[in-house]
Amino acid sequence: MRWWDIEPVLELERVLFPEDAWSAGMFWSELAETRHPGATRHYTVAEDGTGRIAGYAGLMAVGGEGDVQTIAVAREHWGTGLGSRLLTELVREAGRRGCADLLLEVRVDNPRAQRLYERFGFEPVGVRRNYYQPAGVDALVMRLADPARAPLPEATDDMRTRTEGAQQ
Repeated sequence: MRWWDIEPVLELERVLFPEDAWSAGMFWSELAETRHPGATRHYTVAEDGTGRIAGYAGLMAVGGEGDVQTIAVAREHWGTGLGSRLLTELVREAGRRGCADLLLEVRVDNPRAQRLYERFGFEPVGVRRNYYQPAGVDALVMRLADPARAPLPEATDDMRTRTEGAQQ
């Protein structure tokens, strides 16, 4: 993800997460952490055949711990394997950065995403009450141990991905 992707990413963010969409400032802040030695963030976008952003995902990796910051796929691309492809990119990057664990939060009312994470080996480890605001929806916390050794699916879509993040 690059700075010029922020506006189309925000459009998708607002459609998919109308109650708790990230702001432009949040994305700018995240991208600032991809561009220097010791960067703690890694972001990728997927484009369809027309160059339109169809999905995006972000990782934070600090002190041997990784956290999926965000992952989103346009509704018209649900069921195509794009979510798996984006998550694969984040898991691989967490492994490259030496993360012992990869964590994420997912809405308790989003079983589709939970099933995706379970297919990758993520396991529930707790609940954060009222995590998603302003609706007060709980977050299920999930953990993948040793992402460098996680079995990952092959890409099954025809999307092109672009990544931004310091390679370590």
